[in-house]
Formats: sequence, structure tokens, C-alpha cells
Amino acid sequence: MIIFDNVSKAFPRPDGGKKVILDRFTAAFRPGVNIGILGRNGAGKTTLMNLISGGDLPDSGRILREGKISWPLGFRGGVHGKLTGAQNTRFIADIYGKNRNRVLDFVAEFSELGPYLDMPVRTYSAGMRARLAFGICMAIEFEYYLIDEVIAVGDATFKKKCKAVFEQRRENATLLLVSHSSGLLRSFCDIGGVLHNGQLTFYNDIEEAIGVHEDLLRISEARRRA
Repeated sequence: MIIFDNVSKAFPRPDGGKKVILDRFTAAFRPGVNIGILGRNGAGKTTLMNLISGGDLPDSGRILREGKISWPLGFRGGVHGKLTGAQNTRFIADIYGKNRNRVLDFVAEFSELGPYLDMPVRTYSAGMRARLAFGICMAIEFEYYLIDEVIAVGDATFKKKCKAVFEQRRENATLLLVSHSSGLLRSFCDIGGVLHNGQLTFYNDIEEAIGVHEDLLRISEARRRA
């Protein structure tokens, strides 16, 4: 269980105002309920993921966590640029008390990075970093997986592998998935949450959440053009 209790989070803006991500937000992310999180660019979806993982702290309120939660898995990765892919893999395996060789074997096969595993991550493209981080994360058993658009990288074969491992993991874990792909959200999420104006509003029907999100995007675009 992950519980947000009256949580607020904001960042200063260049004009002296504040960009509000969450405003006195209270909700529970229940185990076994896979949630698709939607919101326009800049709404604060990545910040929300960082708050859930403990990588960022709220300005006020509290966040209660039970269970093993992954780091937010997105294009930025969560790996160290000066280390090789293999070194990052062994280091993270050690942190979580997993067998180094088993984790490395999984990552090598899954990421399809080949000889690049022995090169510094700073030489990787954004997609390669994401594939490495995805492989490491999926090699470790978590109760909550925080996924931020990472499945968008790679070719059709790699995307198929990503979807297959999602299917496996959600049998015993919960997915919190940020994505602009309505098809992906429909495939893996039970309910949807739309982040807008400092609130994450949940909808029990993922289709309703997608519809609300698309309506908000149309309204925003119309205002921009007016």
C-alpha cells in the first residue's frame, strides 16, 4: 500500500509564482490495482513518480509506503554514467541482495545491448540507457513497478518483449504506468488517474480517464490558439 496523506508539492516559476504539482492530495495506491497516469506535458507526472518512490519529498503532508517499490523507470534511467552497463547491473544487484550473474544474464539477454554492456553508460543514447535500466528493473522482483514511458524505446521486437515481461510481473506486482499510449494503458491498467491543476483524479474505467485527458488536451490547445 502507498498512501498520500494531504500531500502538497510545488516548484518556483521564473515569474515569481509557483508551479503546483499536488495540492493537499490524499489517496491510496492499492496493491493489485494497476494504474495508468495521464496528464499533459509539464503537469508533474515524473515528479509524482519521484514522490511515490521516495526520490523526492513533499512540501507538506506525508507519504506512507509498504512493500518494495522500484525506482522510477524512464528515459533518464537511474544508472550511473561513468560505470559500464555491466557494472551498473552488478551494483544494483548487490544493493537488492540479488545474484549478480543471474541479474546480468537477464539484462544482457533482455536489453540486447551486446558489447555496449561493457562500455560506460555516458556513451549510450537515451534509448540504450532506458533499455539497460528497464532490463535491470525487470530482473529484480518489486511489489510496485513505476514505469514512465520507457516502453516507447526500441524496435517492434523489443517493445513486444517489454509487453511480455509486463504481463509476467503484474501477476505478482502492481504497475503504475505513465504513458501517452492509450493502447498501452488499455492493455495493462485497471483504472486511470488524470493529473491536472494539482490533483490526481482517479477513474474506475480506464476509457473514461483517457477521454477526460484527451478533452483537457483539446481545451488547452484551443486556448493556446485563441
